[in-house]
Amino acid sequence: MHSISSKLFSLCLGLVAATRLCPATPPQVSIHDPVMARADGTYYLFSTGPGITCYSSVDMKTWKLRGRVFPGNPAWAKQVAPGFNGHIWAPDVIRHDGKFFLYYSVSAFGKNASAIGVTTNRTLDPDSPDFKWEDQGIVVQSIPGRDLWNAIDPNVVVDEAGVPWLSFGSFWSGVKLVKLAPDWKSLAEPQEWCALARRDRSAFEEDTQAGPAEIEAPFIFKKGDYYYLFVSWDKCCRGKDSTYKIMVGRSHGVRGPYVDKSGRRMTEGGGTLLLGGTKDWPGLGHNSAYTFDGKDYLIFHAYEAADNGLQKLKIAEIAWDEDRWPVIDPSVLSNYTSVLVR
Repeated sequence: MHSISSKLFSLCLGLVAATRLCPATPPQVSIHDPVMARADGTYYLFSTGPGITCYSSVDMKTWKLRGRVFPGNPAWAKQVAPGFNGHIWAPDVIRHDGKFFLYYSVSAFGKNASAIGVTTNRTLDPDSPDFKWEDQGIVVQSIPGRDLWNAIDPNVVVDEAGVPWLSFGSFWSGVKLVKLAPDWKSLAEPQEWCALARRDRSAFEEDTQAGPAEIEAPFIFKKGDYYYLFVSWDKCCRGKDSTYKIMVGRSHGVRGPYVDKSGRRMTEGGGTLLLGGTKDWPGLGHNSAYTFDGKDYLIFHAYEAADNGLQKLKIAEIAWDEDRWPVIDPSVLSNYTSVLVR
């Protein structure tokens, strides 16, 4: 009996040791600024990172890392943003005319020496013989001292007439909208610009400084008779000290005006809170939104307090209230957990 008990004791010690050596749960997708597209039954996720990071999944739950869009950096990046560090920010992906257009941001933190570029591909499948990203260069650029806006965080939406529009912006004078040319690679001429959303900025703030007007990451989602403008307020990228939150307004036309539930225009500081931080997830935001198989989804990142504020992928189904405003159940912050497979 003593021998058997010793063996059992040793076995238990081995199991404890193995538990300590092996993680209790598989790794999650650690991601900033996620956007998504579906092609041939596979979901592709793109995010901020060196060269733009890409993942694929067949169920929006289990994800596989598929490499990066740019093997190096865009050839023009350093010329536009001398402080560019190799991280390409906040992509957006959309299909048009048999190709995928992936818009992206080149900048440096806290600067509006920035540009939005676009690269194209016939397929999103890295295993396809047709897979090849071809950079098309700069779409729009912001220059310090000339522009009181920031050319980052692109999102393309197509209006009811089939015209493509590019929304973008971060801090400074807020979120802008500009009409794209039929090639989707340049601005339409004569140029047509709109202001979509802003927050208060002191007139005494230096034009070269981002200032406290914390609004960014526009995403326009068409649903029924409305265009819904999602934006992120407050501070990202501070781990558990992040105060990021998702706000929303809507308009009957893509150019606005976008108003919140109280009727306040988003160009006057308006915005309705869609999802804010919690004790466990203190900050969240930079969302995208899609319809797949008749269901609407919100894709975003959230910072987990229990994991040193590490950013995690979140996907939530969007519900709609009786007045056709989007609703997100905050329990998704704990209920949705991605799985990263090697």
